[in-house]
Amino acid sequence: MTAVVEERDRSLLTRVQHVLHAQATIGPAVVLLASVIVFALLSERFLTPGNISLILQQVAVVGTLAVGQTIVILTAGIDLSCGAIMVLTSIVMAKVASETGLPGLPALLLGFLVGTLCGLLNGLLVTRLKLPPFIVTLGTLNVFFALNLWYSASATIRGTDMPSLLLWTGQTINVAGTRITYGSIMLVLLVGAMAFVLKNTAWGRHVYSTGDDLEASRLSGIRTARVLLSVYAMAGLIYAVAAWTLIGRIASASPQAGQTDNLDSITAVVIGGTSLFGGRGAVVGSLIGALIVGVFRNGLALAGVDVLWQTMAVGVLIIVAVSLDQWIRKVKA
Repeated sequence: MTAVVEERDRSLLTRVQHVLHAQATIGPAVVLLASVIVFALLSERFLTPGNISLILQQVAVVGTLAVGQTIVILTAGIDLSCGAIMVLTSIVMAKVASETGLPGLPALLLGFLVGTLCGLLNGLLVTRLKLPPFIVTLGTLNVFFALNLWYSASATIRGTDMPSLLLWTGQTINVAGTRITYGSIMLVLLVGAMAFVLKNTAWGRHVYSTGDDLEASRLSGIRTARVLLSVYAMAGLIYAVAAWTLIGRIASASPQAGQTDNLDSITAVVIGGTSLFGGRGAVVGSLIGALIVGVFRNGLALAGVDVLWQTMAVGVLIIVAVSLDQWIRKVKA
């Protein structure tokens, strides 16, 4: 009888394992729902419109970075420089507009170009010099951060000195009593667009294939170097969009902003179910992962938990998420 029960349990566990492998966002979605319920029970302020608005604003920047980080990690890479690219791009946008009088749209497009070029540099170093993405982006993290401090002279640029277009992402609309920023809306649209591209285009299928097995993809005719180059360039452009959101969020451009956002974006992607080993995951999951981090930090703060333990809780989440990913990947074996 005991053997029958154990066999039934193993069968159920195997089915769960296969479901989670096929639908990477199910696990994070369940965690998010459970987190919301628990924190709503712990604090009556958690589900108030003002607090929901605060969570969404906090998630907008990291969530946008996580979209770019996701496509990099899907290729079995990683980008430690995403936060530095974002801040450098925000400084370029703001300083050019405030000091030269350049209108908002050209300043914004210039920032998008800078972000794309930074991503392209990462891609070139990975594909041409065959360097590991971790080492490449660790190096460019310091390069871009140094350029940021040099160009900005370590000075913050005030929002009052910028064109209104650069601050537009921080403006809000009222939805059922909750103030939602245009930056948050832009994040949802970006996630939807990238999810469509990854699922329904040849480029998206090549991204997954390259991350799953680089050599097999190359032998099957996929130009893997070109795919990787395009992924890093696209990620750089998305980081520039995050820079626009950041300016609106803090109503200024600070060279010290987003110091930990590179790690937070990786956290969101991992918790969202994207495999660090490439080939499995979705940008929708990364958005859910960013929301989980935002909900955890906000809920624990409302519950009076010290910041130290909030950080520890996020760290535990990361370890659990990676352990779960390792277990799920055994489906292939």
